[in-house]
Amino acid sequence: MHEVRSQRATENALRNLINQVDNAYHRGTPLVVGIHTGGAWVATRLCEALQWNEPAMLDISLYRDDFETSGLKRSGTTDRMPQQLNGENILLIDDVLFTGRTIRAALNVLFDYGRPGTIDLGILFDRGGRELPIEPTFLGESLGEEGVERCKLVGPEPLALITPDS
Repeated sequence: MHEVRSQRATENALRNLINQVDNAYHRGTPLVVGIHTGGAWVATRLCEALQWNEPAMLDISLYRDDFETSGLKRSGTTDRMPQQLNGENILLIDDVLFTGRTIRAALNVLFDYGRPGTIDLGILFDRGGRELPIEPTFLGESLGEEGVERCKLVGPEPLALITPDS
């Protein structure tokens, strides 16, 4: 295991993300949705910092397209989602953005709930390496060349970004 971003560096990226979101949402609070697990941790911290309601949690495991390589396994539960979406402004949160496939799966889940008004994307760390045309609206930190390796957010307390053991 190698630490890509320490607890302090991760907190700095989180603070940057929170500031961007705070500056953008002066009128009305969006429905904050965290992707299980790391995105849910980040969404919880963001909502606490901005004194917003608890975020909804989204399990996207059944919508992933990598069953052949990683197998079918539930990552968590979907919780606090409204019965139906009808024009709500969504702030979708995840920890690490790489290919964009996780976000694509999350969008599919959200549209199964109905029709959101808008969807903004908040990402703590961007690795680059996109395979789909997905970019964050709000970003804590771009990892640049350091984003080449596989990395994972560990937490929830404290949060740090590591490269997992192979």
